[in-house]
Parts: sequence; structure tokens; C-alpha cells
Amino acid sequence: MAPLLKPFEEMTTADYRELGLKVGLEIHQQLLTEKKLFCRCPAGKYSEEYDAEILRHMRPTLSELGEYDGTALMEFKTRKDIIYQINHETVCTYEMDDTPPFEINPQALDIALQIAMLLNYNLVSEIHISRKQYLDGSIPTGFQRTTIVGVDGWIPLGKRKIGLIQLGLEEDACREVSDEGHLRVYRTDRLGMPLIEIVTQPQMHTPQEVAQVGNLLRRLVRSTGKVRTGIGAARQDVNVSITGGTRIEIKGVPRIPMIPLLIYNEALRQYALLQIREELKRRGITEQTFRYESAEVTHLLSRASWDPIRRALKKGNKIFCVNLKGYMGILSHPTQMGKVFSKEISDRVRVIACLTRLPNILTSESTEETIDSFTWKKIRKAVRAASNDALILVWGNEEDVQTAVNEIVIRAREATVGVPSETRQALADGTNGFERILPGPDRMYPDTDLPPLEITEERIERLRAGVPEPVWERERKYRKMGVPEHLVPLIAASPQAPLFEKLVQTYRVSSVQVARLLFERTVYWRRKKLPVERLTEEVWKTFFAAVEKNPALLENHDRIFTEFLQQKGARPFEQILNAYRTPPVPPSKVKETILTLLKQAEPSFREPEKKYRYLMRQIMEPVRGKIPGEKVSTMFWDILTNQGE
Repeated sequence: MAPLLKPFEEMTTADYRELGLKVGLEIHQQLLTEKKLFCRCPAGKYSEEYDAEILRHMRPTLSELGEYDGTALMEFKTRKDIIYQINHETVCTYEMDDTPPFEINPQALDIALQIAMLLNYNLVSEIHISRKQYLDGSIPTGFQRTTIVGVDGWIPLGKRKIGLIQLGLEEDACREVSDEGHLRVYRTDRLGMPLIEIVTQPQMHTPQEVAQVGNLLRRLVRSTGKVRTGIGAARQDVNVSITGGTRIEIKGVPRIPMIPLLIYNEALRQYALLQIREELKRRGITEQTFRYESAEVTHLLSRASWDPIRRALKKGNKIFCVNLKGYMGILSHPTQMGKVFSKEISDRVRVIACLTRLPNILTSESTEETIDSFTWKKIRKAVRAASNDALILVWGNEEDVQTAVNEIVIRAREATVGVPSETRQALADGTNGFERILPGPDRMYPDTDLPPLEITEERIERLRAGVPEPVWERERKYRKMGVPEHLVPLIAASPQAPLFEKLVQTYRVSSVQVARLLFERTVYWRRKKLPVERLTEEVWKTFFAAVEKNPALLENHDRIFTEFLQQKGARPFEQILNAYRTPPVPPSKVKETILTLLKQAEPSFREPEKKYRYLMRQIMEPVRGKIPGEKVSTMFWDILTNQGE
């Protein structure tokens, strides 16, 4: 078989172009609302405590066309017990599917419409609620209520535009607590929180482009100040394909910096799977000619010392062998960074047969010390294996092991086709693992509980006034204002940007000084665990109005704000500020201080620069806040450099 791709660091734009890489994004972002989307429970109230547990089992239902969704059927095969841990403060009978939904949360709808305007979408004229099946148990009803608020949007990427297919508004799912064997546990505090889904066209062709688009979308929605931030508030799904492959959805990427390596590994995986298909075809193995044998071999392993087999025998598990005809060398073919094709099979067994304890399979191509060669010979004979056949052992209780055998056969047969359509889980090392079969259109159907809702022109015009400028326009403006480059992207994406502009326009204060106080010092104070939320618009206005009259107050900004934020009482900011409003020091007094200190300075400081650095702090101490430091610095340097004249 042909060699694998270059290492990640060596891949170029031309390499990805040759692969035919196409990537799209789905950004899920929680909205900052008080209530959930279809009930009146509080949103954003998380708790590790719960008052009760509810047990449910999920079953697939027929679509409007009388068909079952493939994902739903796959989840049904897992035979999972679903436990919901509920807290009475954050869940209600609607979320447990015991009462109908409330009307859609108008606050959430308004925010979604404003974000749609910001992203250049065409707004819909009516909201229609649909149901999307979720049989993994993450939503107790078995479906998610969702709607579309905008279509055909765009954002810039360099000199071209990236198309945005649609913007949806939907309810979030439960938080997963654990998933082991046939038991999956969820906590319901996140359930039902309003969430937007931004879906891009598959128009990115390198991993780096995808990260750029993801960052731009993140900054745009955050600029509204109406979305939640922090761990779990935003999640990315990445849709990846290469020429000859198919769309693979990598679910739940928590951080944008993870995206490039995930895309590389998925491109590598699809490339490897296409190589495997061609190798099987060369051997005469196609979907139609695929053959296998399977048999129980428990009795042949009674003396095995390999720990996983020994534990299985001790539990009374059955051990089966699947013989894949003509597959020698296929199971050990690399697919991702540090993974081989047999991991694809192991993942299916783990997810669908619920054999979650790893290792859950053993192959005849394993390079580790497992079972002895004599036992392998007996097993090969039992399943009538030829020298070019590959064997897979799997163990578990009778029902699970039969499911596992079926999944091994299904996944091995899929190798003859190439890349199966799957949803895959993002892993921390940049690789991915099987999660479920990729859902089809049959999972979506109209909701009959809620009527259509008209989006009026009056509502649109009212909301349009609150839509912020796009971040790329803000950046252009701030660079012209002379804002330091490292602060330009930060301010442009901040909900505080309008306040920054208002302060600069209202008071005769440098935009650089305003930017550094609002966007650098506040970060510093937050890291010191000071309550920066006390720094309201009125506080900033009061401070900069005072600075306009006495610029020297800027020298004491840290003392002023630290005292205000550290106070245990509730003294008004104005009162604290007044204590620093001292009469200005005349320049003659400053000059006198400089000359006195120069006479007392160490004679060893002959160079002006060293003397300046040594004495400047001492000079500023008695006059800080009474005269601008810049004036003191200029005066001191002039005296210092003209001393010898």
C-alpha cells in the first residue's frame, strides 16, 4: 500500500489541495438568557447536587415517511439504561415530556435574530418548530426542538467570503456524567438552555482556515455580549471530507486550537481507509465477495494467561473468534496518529456492543505478548483460517458478544466500500473515535405542539438597532485611532467596545490610556480576584471626567481602583476618587526636588541613562497624581542632560 501522509507540521496548502480537503463548521453557542427555551426554568444554573433519579429506555420511532433513522436504530442496539439526575430548581415536567412546551422564549429569539443580522443572514418570515430525534438519551423526550431563524449568510476570510448555510435556535442537551457498559448517566441542569447553531458551507480547504473561521465566528457572537462564555458554553462540530471519502462529523470539539490537528488526523484516516479499500479490491475482496467465519472458542482458551482473557473466563464470559477472509495485514494498517485499523473495530464494539472495558478485542496481528502461538494455531483451525486470513477475538456475556461479532463483520465489510458515514468523537490527543452512525434526514419532523410564529418587520427594525458593528470594521477603526495592535482584536470582539468608544469620544483622554485601563488593567484586577463587575459605566465616566480636568490622576489609577474594589463597605467611587484629588504641584517645586536628589545621587552614576532610571521613581513618589508623569520625565531628562552646559 502507498505510504501515509506527511507529519502534521510538514503539510502544506498544496498537500491539502491534492487531497481535495473540504471542511465545514457547526458552531453551537449558548445564549445568555434568564430562562430556558421552551419552559420557564432558570438557565445557566449548574449544580452537582440532585434530588431524584429517573430511569428511561429509548426506542426509535418512524419518520413521517414511515422510515427509521439509522442512528436511532444503532442506539437501540446498545440497550442502554438511561439515568437522569434531576434537581427541582433546574428541571420541570416539560423537560421530562410530561407536559407540553411553553411558547418559545422571546429573549432567546431576539438574540438569535440579532446574531443572524450580524452574520449577514437572510431572516425567515416565520418560525417553524421541528423535532430532531436523539436516541442517545441526552434529551429525555427523545427529540430536540429546533428552528431556523436565518439562511444564506456570510463572513469574510481574506479576499473571499465563507458561506453560512443556516442559523438555528434549539435547546441544549443534558450533561453526561458517565457512560459505562449498558448504563449512561446524565444531569439535567443544562437541558433546555437556548443554543444557536451556525452552519458553514464546506468551503475551507486547510485546517488553519477552519481555525480562522471558528475564531472569527466566536469573536462575532461574543461581541454582542449576549452569549455565555466559559467551559462548555460553546462547542464546535467539524465536518471533514477528502476526494473519494465522505462527510465525517467530528462532534463536540471544546476548543478551537484543537481543530487543525483533528482535521489532519481525519484526513489521514480517510486517506488510509481509501488505501485499505484499494488493497482489498486488489485482493479481489469487494462488498459482494466479502467472506468471514465465526465460532465460539472459549474452550480453547481455558489455560490462557493473558490478563483480559483470564478475567473474562473468570466472569464466565463467552469468547468468540471472527475470521476475516483475506484480511491479513489490514488490521494493522495505520489510520491515524498512533492508531491502526483494528481500533476502528474496537470502537464499534465499545460503543454498540457496550464492551467498554479495554482492550475489548484481540487480533492475530497484535505485536504485544498476548496468547501463545500454539493456542492461535488451535483457534485458526477452529475457524478454518487460511494463511492470509486475519482473526479477531472478542469476549463478553452471550448477548453482548453476539452484538460485537455482528459489528466486527459490519465494520470489516465497510472497509471494502471505503469511508463509512459516521459521527466521531474528538479526543484530547487530536485523534477521533467512533461515536455513532451519521444521522440522516429521517430524524427530523415537524412539531405539532407549537404553531408558526411570524417575525414582523417592526420586531426586526427594533432589534437591528442593537446589532454591533462587525469586528473587522471595528478593527479598522481602532487601528486608525492608534490603539495598540495587541489590543485591537480584543476590543473589537468585546461587548465593552461601545463603552470604550463613548469614553474616547466624550472625554479628552488618549484612546491608548482608555484601552489599557478597560482591557488590560481589568484583566489584571480579575486575576487578583477583585470584583471587576463593580466597574460600571458610571464609574468609568466619573474617573475619566476627573482625568480630563487633572491628567495626573492617571498616575494613581491602580491605587484608586484597587481601593474601590477591595473595600468591604459600599463607599461610592466618587468619594474614594476625591481623596486623590489634591492640588497640582507647580513645576518649580518639581524642579527643586529634582535638583536636590541630583546633588544627593551616588557619584558612580555618571551616565545620564543610569542616573535617570535610578532617580525617576524617587522623584515621582511625592508628586504622583499631582502632575503627569510624562511632564516630570521630560523635565528631569532636560535637567539631567543639560547639567554640564
